[in-house]
Amino acid sequence: MASRVVLHVGLMKSGTSYLQRRLDANRTLLAERGVLLPGERWRDQMLAVSDVLGRKQLLDKSAGRWAALIDEVVAHDGPAIVSMEFLGPATPDSIARVVGSLAPATVEVVVTLRDLGRTVPAMWQESLQNGGVVPWAEYVGQLAGARRPARAFWRQQGMGRIAGNWVAEVGPERVALVTVPPAGAEPGLLWERFCDAAGLEARDAAPVEPANTSLDAASAVLLRELNLRLRDDDLPTGEYHRLVKFGLGKRALAGRGGAPIGFEPSAWLVQRAGEIEGRLRATGARVVGDLAELAPVAVPGIDPETVPVDERLRAEVEELRDVVLQGRRSQPG
Repeated sequence: MASRVVLHVGLMKSGTSYLQRRLDANRTLLAERGVLLPGERWRDQMLAVSDVLGRKQLLDKSAGRWAALIDEVVAHDGPAIVSMEFLGPATPDSIARVVGSLAPATVEVVVTLRDLGRTVPAMWQESLQNGGVVPWAEYVGQLAGARRPARAFWRQQGMGRIAGNWVAEVGPERVALVTVPPAGAEPGLLWERFCDAAGLEARDAAPVEPANTSLDAASAVLLRELNLRLRDDDLPTGEYHRLVKFGLGKRALAGRGGAPIGFEPSAWLVQRAGEIEGRLRATGARVVGDLAELAPVAVPGIDPETVPVDERLRAEVEELRDVVLQGRRSQPG
C-alpha cells in the first residue's frame, strides 16, 4: 500500500488544470522518483473520483473506477497523488468515505486557492460553458444572496468551509493551503508551491504551456446567446458537453484574444474575502504562499453588458446553433 496519498482537492479555477497537465506530462519523472500518479491519464482520476462521490453525470462510465484506483495505490510502494477538484466541496460524509477507503495510508490534502476578484469572472464563464444563461450583471449582483447562482458559486468557492471540512477529517497538520500567485508572478511559481505543499521533489519537472481557457467578453456573450437558443432543442447533457462546452467553449471560443471581462470587486466581496481569510487562518492548516494574496483584485477589461447583441452576433449564434445540431445528428446510433 502507498505509504502516503496526497489528495489535491481544488478549488475550481485555482490553477487545477495547469497542475494536472504538468503532473500528467511528467508521469515518467514522477515514477522514477517513486511517485505514483494513478491511472493511465488524468481522465482516469476524474472518473474514479466521480465514482467514489456518486456523481450521476458520469455514472455509466465511472462505475468501479475508484476501486481500480485503490488497487493501483495498494500495489504501489511509495507516495501517490490524486488531483481532482470535484473533491473540494464534497460533504463531510463523502470526505470520510474517501479518506477511509485509502487506509492505512496517510492521507494529506492540498487545497489551492485563488482570490475572488479573478475567480468571479472565471466562474461566470464556467457557468456559461455548462449551459448557463444568467447575464453578467445579474450573476454578479446575486452572489451576495442565497439563490442560484450564488448557491452554486459558494458551493465551489466557500474556501473556509471546504478547508475546514478537510481539516476536520485529517487534521490541520495534514492539510496545506496553496495560494495562487498574483498576476504577473514568475511563471512556474504555482507549481513550486504545489510541490512544496505535496512534498514532491519535482520542481525541475518539464514545464507545460499555460492553457488559455478564458473567454473574452464578446465570446462569453455569444456563448450565452447560443445557450438561450439551444434551450428548446432537447440537447442531452453529454452531447452539450461534447459539442458546446468542449467543442466550442473550451476550444473554439477560448483564448481568442478579444477584450477580457473586467471586474471591480465590490465592498461586500472584499469584506467576505476578509472573513474567509480569518476562517482559513483558524483552521491551523499550513499555508504555502500568503493568504494576503486572496484579497480580491480588480481585473482589467470591459463589461460584458456593453457588448451589443446586434444582428451580426445573432447571425453568428444561429450559425453555431446549426453546427451544434448537425454535430448531434452526425453521431452514430
